[in-house]
Amino acid sequence: MAKEGQYVYCIIESNEGRNFGPIGIGERGDIVATIGFNDISAVISSSPMTKYVINRENMTTHEKVIEEVMKDYTVLPVRFCTIAASAEEVRTLLRRRYSEFKGLLRDMDNKVEMGLKALWKDMDRVFGEIPKENQEVRRLKKKAEAKSRKTDNNLKITLGKAVKEALERKKADEARAVVKMFKRTAIDVKTNDVFGDSMFLNSAFLIDRTREKEFDFLVEDLVKKYDDRVTFKYVGPAPPFNFVNIVVKW
Repeated sequence: MAKEGQYVYCIIESNEGRNFGPIGIGERGDIVATIGFNDISAVISSSPMTKYVINRENMTTHEKVIEEVMKDYTVLPVRFCTIAASAEEVRTLLRRRYSEFKGLLRDMDNKVEMGLKALWKDMDRVFGEIPKENQEVRRLKKKAEAKSRKTDNNLKITLGKAVKEALERKKADEARAVVKMFKRTAIDVKTNDVFGDSMFLNSAFLIDRTREKEFDFLVEDLVKKYDDRVTFKYVGPAPPFNFVNIVVKW
């Protein structure tokens, strides 16, 4: 049987002692509570000293606990599957990195994360725009069309590479145009990897809680502006997962 430890979800600025209910990771109904030092605390639950599989279920539980805590506190998310051997080890962590955590809590005070993804609706339309916008693609395409069925493989490969490079530049250009709209509202922006041909933006925005409505209105403006061209996927407010990720080496 695996030894019991303390799974750490996040750090908060409080030492009042809280019980967040039986919402701990691992489907055992473990109570999520706090362990404190001075005026900061770690949010923890009992857990076997074993590695959790990185899957949707475990990641979702980890994030949902932090989201629950965020309802009442500024949170510093701790990396998934951070498990201390004991409560004393957690207190030692808080004591050792007290100044660092206090500084981050000050930086993140009253801040939330908003996530925004953007995907083109009609890729045929997008690929049709590329030759009009890119001289090299236009030249290669005309050359390939002139040769018709006799187009050699090297020309096809060269054209394919040129289209791919042009698509990546187009993604970057359109992503910059969208992000620019939030320049005055967001404190910070993190751009994550995009997947597939149609996604051109996958960003997280750090904003002050007082500007949530303003951010909502900007997203609404985007939806209207790009109505026939882009689908936007918008989530938030969420903990600042993209801006703080406490890594612990015991």
